Formats: sequence, structure tokens, C-alpha cells
Amino acid sequence: MDNTSKQIYNYTVLLEQEAEGGYHAFCPTLKGCHSQGDTFEEAIENITEAIELYLESSREDNQLFI
Repeated sequence: MDNTSKQIYNYTVLLEQEAEGGYHAFCPTLKGCHSQGDTFEEAIENITEAIELYLESSREDNQLFI
């Protein structure tokens, strides 16, 4: 049985439509956490993954950004 508890965090994500097409997505709370996508939906998926990886890396380094 897995006794690992999960936390749910909410982060603000900003998306900017690029002049040449696609979207730039970033999370201002998590310094350097940026992504992009050709569509709005793809940018959301990509920034979600980037945030998850950022937090995973932060946990491994004993730093947690809430």
C-alpha cells in the first residue's frame, strides 16, 4: 500500500501569443519556468509539464516553491 500523500498547488500561468505564431507560456512564481506551443492547448500542456518537472527538481534539491 502506498502511503504517499499528494499536494495540490495552484500557480498563475501567463500566455502570450507570438507574432510569428504559437504561444509563449510562463509561470512568474517559478523563476525560469517557461514553455511554448503551436496552439493554446499545446502551450497549456507544455507549461503544465514544465511546472511538474520544475517542482520535482526543486524537491530533489530540497527547495520547494509553493
